[in-house]
Amino acid sequence: MSLNSLMRIDLLIWLIGIPVLVLAVIYLYIQYRQNKVLTAELRQLSKVKRNSIEYELVLKAMKLTVWHIDIPTNTITYESDYRESVGMPIMAPGSSVSQFCSTLTPESEKKIHNGMMDLVEGRIEEFHEQYEIKVPYGDNHHCWGEVFATVDKRDLDGKPLTIVGTSMNIDHQKEIEQALIDARIKAEESDRLKSAFLANISHEIRTPLNAIVGFSEVLPLAQGENERKELLGLIKQNNTHLLRLFDDMVNMSKLEAGDDTVKKERFSMNLLLTELVDRYSGEAKKKGVKLQVEAMADDPQPYSDRDRVREILNQYMNNALKFTDKGSVTIGYDVKGEKLRLWVRDTGRGIPDEYCNEHLFERFFKVDDFVPGTGLGLSICRSLAASLNGAVGVESKENQGSTFWVEIAVN
Repeated sequence: MSLNSLMRIDLLIWLIGIPVLVLAVIYLYIQYRQNKVLTAELRQLSKVKRNSIEYELVLKAMKLTVWHIDIPTNTITYESDYRESVGMPIMAPGSSVSQFCSTLTPESEKKIHNGMMDLVEGRIEEFHEQYEIKVPYGDNHHCWGEVFATVDKRDLDGKPLTIVGTSMNIDHQKEIEQALIDARIKAEESDRLKSAFLANISHEIRTPLNAIVGFSEVLPLAQGENERKELLGLIKQNNTHLLRLFDDMVNMSKLEAGDDTVKKERFSMNLLLTELVDRYSGEAKKKGVKLQVEAMADDPQPYSDRDRVREILNQYMNNALKFTDKGSVTIGYDVKGEKLRLWVRDTGRGIPDEYCNEHLFERFFKVDDFVPGTGLGLSICRSLAASLNGAVGVESKENQGSTFWVEIAVN
């Protein structure tokens, strides 16, 4: 082969090879760019996916639901919903805002509607409100929700097109708020009662103490045995009254401290009534009042807290003798099915009709302010009866006597 032929072949190879090489380089460059773009898209997609996972995680953690309101169509669309409540409504796609508002109480409907209108008309940028929802289960039961909303998109004129918001159930929060309110009210009431307690107790304690001190000073100057016995009797009487005051304070302190330990046992009711009559027989004899017991041969033997039942009857007996100057005081019981009604009946001054109600068993309530006493006895009776799942009450006629009763379970 001649030299010219070789040169032509070599030239032909170069003429063909250079374009091919250029094309190959261009192809590789295009592939490189495409791979780079694809890698960037994959990274972005991964980031979006990661952000979406984080977004869902936040919604779950906060127990939120996300929704959008399309203003031109007036429709609401819910996205993810992680609220924990049976009563929270979930609107179907394409529901109107008015349909959602119809699930609210009238007061909440007005607040939510006004807030949304302020957002739509551009008067505010953000909206936050709590609302009550009428739920289908249970009468007069409402769920509580809290909403945060803001404008998401606007048109060319700056008018809102879309509102985005979140809602959450706040029933637990409302329960805590109510518990705090109740605790505050209870604390204020406790403070008021303690102040009243101190005011009453200081006065009631001062009276017998002054009598004891005064009569003790006069005692050495007594002339004759009769005067001496009279002074000793007055000292003993005031001493008994003072001890009674301290007993009431101790009982009330136990109840205030939450001492609700009920020790149930079987005990003889007849024996308990006999013990109480023996305890007050001396005082009754001095006043010329007859003590009586109305008991059954078949002792009911209730299963209850004997000490608490005894304290209730003790308070009743003490009051009966305090307000009875003649006649009798009778203690007894009636069995009514599974209930045992214990009562103390007297022939004393009685109680006017306007006082024969629940107020009579409130703390520091006294029908006659001139009669010694703290006004705690009947309140203690009611609290003790409540600890036994029982009830107390009174039946009385003015100037004819009274019957105070407590009803407890036999078993």
